[in-house]
Amino acid sequence: MGSFVATVTLDDAKEALQCKHIASDKAGEEHYNLISALHKSMRGSDADAAIYWLARMLEGGQEPLYIARRLIRFASEDVGLADPSALTQAVACYQACHFLGMPECNVNLAQCVAYLSLAPKSVSVYRALEDAQKVVRESVGQNEGVPLHLRNAPTKLMRELGYGKGYIYPPDNPSSSSQTYFPPSLQGCKFLSWSKRTATDP
Repeated sequence: MGSFVATVTLDDAKEALQCKHIASDKAGEEHYNLISALHKSMRGSDADAAIYWLARMLEGGQEPLYIARRLIRFASEDVGLADPSALTQAVACYQACHFLGMPECNVNLAQCVAYLSLAPKSVSVYRALEDAQKVVRESVGQNEGVPLHLRNAPTKLMRELGYGKGYIYPPDNPSSSSQTYFPPSLQGCKFLSWSKRTATDP
């Protein structure tokens, strides 16, 4: 077989140089810049900007499942309890991307990005977990054991040792508020700042 030789004219070269190329640095700085811009636009409830950054990522060849995973994280970190169905939407988006692939799943991503952008926001769960983890880390080696009444007691020996003793079963005692669930040194500690009466928080 004869070898094929492509001929590139000067006009071809000039036309190529005039084309605007979309950055597709999937492992470098631009990769992280784009996902950061998408995340911050959704956090700021700017659906138009968020969809623009999504388009930039898709046109640059970004893996749709990577984007979908970031949306799942955003749904819990930035929307959270303000709209619990946001997580369902994000997981459904991931599944759609997995089933369809590109280019068909692009509209699924856009729908989810728009939903998360327009949803009410709450970082209460995210901050509560951070605060709880900080307490645990600062108490390494000093963390108290699980209180006996909260321990599982599947064996006779465990029951004889007091495991599960005194536990009040809430469904049978809905008005009981005397039961505690923290280790003694943390009684009264508050991590989650949330009111069912409000849809958003700082």
